Amino acid sequence: MFEGIEFLNKQWFWALLVLPLAIVWYIFKHKKQTAELKISSLKGFKVTNSALAKFKHGLFILRLLAIALLITALARPQTVDISSRTKTTRGIDIVMAIDVSASMLAKDLSPNRLEALKNVAAEFIKGRPNDRIGLVEYAGESYTRTPVTSDKSIVLRSLKDIHYNTIIEGGTAVGMGLATAVNRLKDSKAKSKVIILLTDGVNNTGFIDPKIASELAVEYGIKTYTIGLGTNGMALSPVALDPRTGGFQYARVQVEIDEVLLKEIAEVTGGKYFRATNNKKLEEIYSEINKLEKTDVEEFKYYNHQEKFRPLVLLAGLFLLLEFLLRNTLFRSFI
Repeated sequence: MFEGIEFLNKQWFWALLVLPLAIVWYIFKHKKQTAELKISSLKGFKVTNSALAKFKHGLFILRLLAIALLITALARPQTVDISSRTKTTRGIDIVMAIDVSASMLAKDLSPNRLEALKNVAAEFIKGRPNDRIGLVEYAGESYTRTPVTSDKSIVLRSLKDIHYNTIIEGGTAVGMGLATAVNRLKDSKAKSKVIILLTDGVNNTGFIDPKIASELAVEYGIKTYTIGLGTNGMALSPVALDPRTGGFQYARVQVEIDEVLLKEIAEVTGGKYFRATNNKKLEEIYSEINKLEKTDVEEFKYYNHQEKFRPLVLLAGLFLLLEFLLRNTLFRSFI
């Protein structure tokens, strides 16, 4: 009966202790008021038991039920319907700058660096429902894959379609990738602007110096997290095209990442540098960035209270009325 019901004034339930006291009082009073006649024999008397006499105690039970219902009503039973609405009070604009050079096909991460990154980045994007996200690709040159948008389906679809191709000039132009990402965010009105720059190599091409790109990020208030991707030591990496299959020939190559540059970019812009040497470490890095860049969400809750004491009062009144009628009609001669 009371499922989903809350009681506003629970202290009234202490009044229910009066019920056992009333029962004790009733029994004591009944015994005291009952007349006794002692005779030696019932012979010559016609004794019959009245059915109404047996049920006269029901009047007292009706009164007890009425009292219990009134006490429960005083406890203010009510149901509460809760509805909520969220409002993003501090949105974050994020651009993920992804190295798509041939070295990203190295197999020190499973199945390769690029696919491992795409899998982890997809989960990161899904976990940022209140932020706008964009994608930038770079190798020897850079371009915007997806402008900053709140439509995560577009971003996820674009991320899935990122593959190594020979259309982009080869090499690793970290400065170009960073500058393009800055360009996507410089006019953003978001209170927080973030770039996640990932590379597995050394800046070796491009006409924009990474340090100049870092200064641009600082000028526009853009924080940059940098990630160096690749195991320590040797990695099975693509070294040349295989004319027979059209794919790459692989060999074990020394992993070279310009960690000094990546640390400098992160430090200057107020970000942080990470090194991902395997799939698990890459997941941990994106998880940490996710925690570092929290989006403030304000939640409004609306409470709709519905009082439930009225049916209890009406039922108690019905019991009292029934007791009054029975006491003054059917049971009048027994009281």
